[in-house]
Amino acid sequence: MNFEEQIQKATNLIKHAKKVVVLTGAGISTPSGIPDFRSAGSGLWKKFNPMEVASIGAFHQNPNRFYEWVRPLVQKILDAKPNSAHIALAELESKGYIDAVITQNIDNLHQVAGSKNVLEVHGHIREINCAIDGSIPKCSKCGSGSLKPNVVLFGEMLPAQVMIEAEKAVDEADLILVAGSSLEVSPISEMPHRVVLHGKKIIVVNLQDTYIGSKADVVIQRNVVDVLPKIAEFMRR
Repeated sequence: MNFEEQIQKATNLIKHAKKVVVLTGAGISTPSGIPDFRSAGSGLWKKFNPMEVASIGAFHQNPNRFYEWVRPLVQKILDAKPNSAHIALAELESKGYIDAVITQNIDNLHQVAGSKNVLEVHGHIREINCAIDGSIPKCSKCGSGSLKPNVVLFGEMLPAQVMIEAEKAVDEADLILVAGSSLEVSPISEMPHRVVLHGKKIIVVNLQDTYIGSKADVVIQRNVVDVLPKIAEFMRR
């Protein structure tokens, strides 16, 4: 099946689905200049030990080191702009083809692009701006505690209410579109498997193989910025 045929098949699945949920990972934001965590050679965890800089224990033990690590990343996020893949998903949602976007990303780019129903299972950095100036924000109530950005660090639970909404969206969907996620981080990685168990449809758009690929209805191993805008274009026809 060539690229055009893959796009056409994906488009037909989306058009005939009653409820479509999109699951996005770092691969949708790397084209906007935001580094991911696990890519060979360039992933952030190739340069840093996550348990030393991005765990809740490390944060409590040495918040200075956490902020030294996170400031450059946050600056890249603040400088980033939504790419054509984010914009394509927002367009599909505005036209009623997508019901929800479940994202593992903390960068807010889906919302900036125009997506409305975004479930941020790993939190976000919208309350971190005050930490960019080189200081560590302190709690105004106790005066000594270090404030933590509203992101999920290693060792923390995912936000309960967001997870309830995400699981409900997946269970109610008859099609899930995985876009730019390697599906390696639990429990989000398990969501496509739940879809398969219920006999529903899956589209996977990711540069690398994923564990669910053999069970997916369409697998497109290309960059999301090449695929999602093309799907949006076919949907306009």
